[in-house]
Amino acid sequence: MPNNPSYIGHRERIREKFAAAGLDSFLDHEALELLLTYAVPRKDTKPIAWALLKKFGSLAAVLDAAPDQLSQIDGVGPGTAQFLKLIRAVFKKYSLSEVKERVTIRTPQQVLEYCNASLCGKQEECLEVIYLSVRNTVMGTETIASGLIDRVAVSPRKIVECALAAKAPAIILVHNHPSGDSTPSQEDIELTREVLRAAELFGISVHDHIIIGKGAHYSLKANGKI
Repeated sequence: MPNNPSYIGHRERIREKFAAAGLDSFLDHEALELLLTYAVPRKDTKPIAWALLKKFGSLAAVLDAAPDQLSQIDGVGPGTAQFLKLIRAVFKKYSLSEVKERVTIRTPQQVLEYCNASLCGKQEECLEVIYLSVRNTVMGTETIASGLIDRVAVSPRKIVECALAAKAPAIILVHNHPSGDSTPSQEDIELTREVLRAAELFGISVHDHIIIGKGAHYSLKANGKI
């Protein structure tokens, strides 16, 4: 009988390594190889993992990439691209669940894990609203807009209407800067202040506006901008 391809043994070894010690000892390419073994049958996943990392630069960037970008890599078909996007989506959902399980949210740091999981690495600007109860527990989140975030694209009225529909007495605004710089623009500050004024008319508190950059964040409240 013919010998099994060498990658068969490699697949088993990296799966056994994960089963024994988790991902802590894995390098990025090994973690990606392991993921790909569940989406790419009958192929050596090592060259695919290296090609993905070479193109996108990091494991996080691979998971943040759009399906059409992923599919440009030899060996990554639509199904594999969809699988990688699923991993990213599950991570976001898990992070949100962690936030929801907290008793209260009192500081930007307590929602930062969710904010990073949700928005860090996105290639277009997105604005999300986190809805809070009277006890500051997370009721849910909603993406209000994506693309160009300004007072034209997102009106304070729309944000307040969404908060009212969610029956949320308090909100936190969160958006990302794909450039990587988390410093708010004057437009960001003015939009936030307009939302504050509009929300106040309906008894809705705006606890903060957090901007996510690359490896950094900016809290308008903590920096005295609101």
